[in-house]
Amino acid sequence: MGGAVVDEGPTGVKAPDGGWGWAVLLGCFVITGFSYAFPKAVSVFFKELMLEFGIGYSDTAWISSILLAMLYGTGPLCSVCVNRFGCRPVMLVGGLLASLGMVAASFCRSVIELYLTTGVLTGLGLALNFQPSLIMLNRYFSKRRPMANGLAAAGSPVFLCALSPLGQLLQDQYGWRGGFLILGGLLLNCCACAALMRPLEAPRAGAGGPGPGPQRPARRLLDLSVFRDRGFVIYAAAASIMVLGLFVPPVFVVSYAKDLGVPDTRAAFLLTVLGFVDIFARPAAGFIAGLPKVRPYSVYLFSFAMFFNGFTDLTGSTASDYGGLAVFCVFFGISYGMVGALQFEVLMAIVGTNTFSSAIGLVLLLEAIAVLIGPPSGGRLLDATHVYQYVFILAGAEVLAASLVLLLGNFFCIGRKPAGAAKEGESPKPPADDRDRVDSREVEHFLKAEPEKKGEVAHTPETSV
Repeated sequence: MGGAVVDEGPTGVKAPDGGWGWAVLLGCFVITGFSYAFPKAVSVFFKELMLEFGIGYSDTAWISSILLAMLYGTGPLCSVCVNRFGCRPVMLVGGLLASLGMVAASFCRSVIELYLTTGVLTGLGLALNFQPSLIMLNRYFSKRRPMANGLAAAGSPVFLCALSPLGQLLQDQYGWRGGFLILGGLLLNCCACAALMRPLEAPRAGAGGPGPGPQRPARRLLDLSVFRDRGFVIYAAAASIMVLGLFVPPVFVVSYAKDLGVPDTRAAFLLTVLGFVDIFARPAAGFIAGLPKVRPYSVYLFSFAMFFNGFTDLTGSTASDYGGLAVFCVFFGISYGMVGALQFEVLMAIVGTNTFSSAIGLVLLLEAIAVLIGPPSGGRLLDATHVYQYVFILAGAEVLAASLVLLLGNFFCIGRKPAGAAKEGESPKPPADDRDRVDSREVEHFLKAEPEKKGEVAHTPETSV
């Protein structure tokens, strides 16, 4: 997930689709892993935090919610920072902030202090890393973008497989304070990943003269005109509803197992199972979405992924032992991986590359509100009923509703948009002869060739959808 970044790199530079891009992909893989696995991995410490501070499930769930809300809701701030300083410096500062937040959290004496350190400070640091890394990845890859996004998204389950049992081990050996301190040291690796984000350089002027390279016209910080696009509005609504329940099961599945009498180590292993399946689901979904015959229908594939995820939550609510929860984690990992690999690709397919940076920042701002509501509402429901099944049913119903919003909205509004636009754009046929007519293929050829003459990057239907 990323921010509304204005700095789009130099004009006239084509995405290399390889080369140093593979190093950028590695850095994005690591940063994605830390960004998305951390809110789930800290749930391993929830039981100890409840005993330490005498709080309930809803209070501890706020830690993960604030982390995710900062990750989602700081798009405009990231856009200003990247536009002013560039991706690499912003990511270096973000790595320091993320580490400082976890180190400071190890000295906290109240849950409010945990909200400010682990939630706000670490969440802001991860956001300043994750969002610019996503922008850099999309600069380096174009034709291979679905595959690159899928591989980068696989960092989340890989790190979840490692951080969840590591967190349990650190808690057993050093307590939650020592565990937070060591995890803060691990977050310094984000600074090393930031060093890999080498900016693309614009081509120098030819030997014929020292004229300056092509200049990009000034653009607004956030392009709010995307709200005029029905497709974007439908996607934003569906994504916001989806986030209400998407992150709830991973947050509560470990506590669910412990409540059934499962030992702590085996309960934490459930997140490892989920993450291991997710590792293969994300690249596979990215590869499938990149197929020429599938890519035009990526919106429907994304809707199916959400429906699959919601249905898995509903069936997982019937689990009554460790085996049932393990099966749930397998299917949840598949569906969760599909959602994670497709969400950015679908948004770009809807709005195009020109407004993608603004669109993704605005979507994440809307999702941040839902993130602040989702896990805490599940925790409050659990505090009131003491029944985990209700929490999973609520999460499944929310994700199912999101899939229906996207599917029906796409079918009735977005799917019919090209035909409707053609009809609305048609003017009364003038009595003109063949000499006055302009072939559409000539217009398309002109629009593609003219920017190339000026040294700009031509946006083809494959890149601007």
